[in-house]
Amino acid sequence: MKTRLFGKTGFQISEISLGTWQLGSVWGEPFDQQNALDTLAHAVASGINAFDTADVYQDGQSENVIGTFIKTQEPKPFIITKVGRRLPQQTYEGYNETNLRQFVEDSRANLDVTTIDMVLLHCPPTSVYDNKAVFDLLETLKDEKKIHHFGVSVETVEEGFKALQYPGVAAIEIIFNMFRLKPLDAFFKAAHEAGVGIIVRVPLASGLLSGKFDQKTTFNPNDHRAFN
Repeated sequence: MKTRLFGKTGFQISEISLGTWQLGSVWGEPFDQQNALDTLAHAVASGINAFDTADVYQDGQSENVIGTFIKTQEPKPFIITKVGRRLPQQTYEGYNETNLRQFVEDSRANLDVTTIDMVLLHCPPTSVYDNKAVFDLLETLKDEKKIHHFGVSVETVEEGFKALQYPGVAAIEIIFNMFRLKPLDAFFKAAHEAGVGIIVRVPLASGLLSGKFDQKTTFNPNDHRAFN
């Protein structure tokens, strides 16, 4: 497995990391703790040293399993989690200090760690990118050693450029696959010049580009691909 410098973190990250939304019932089969732990173990055995999760993935279940797993690992994988999607509604006002602090505390508890390696805002409303106070708070959480690094998971290239204006942003997560090539035009170059890491999400278009599906493919009723 090849590694490369991960943005401003100083960490040498495996070029392929593991997204962990699937550690539960919204991808494939119902949740199985041992299967989830085996998945993480196989990833590490393959040379993967970073996991991407979120507090909203099965209401913290993904974070919990990762927290259990990393206790058995040395060195421990780099953990990226995302916060913000637990809000009842995605609003500018919802991204306030009280809510964000609580989300970070909950993720620390789920992962059972003192300091989270990286926290990303989880696809916040576009207006949040103009709220400097949100990014100042993330800097404060770094100073308090609640998190080591922060960034944003974005919906659009335009939001990615907005996130680049904040020097503390260490990485940006963005959709990039053979159907969504727009980040190649200018964004990747701008991120590279700013020293900001890129986390590619949905690289296989939720499995559509895996070569495993055809027009007759069906999914478990609980699998988000059955209705999303």
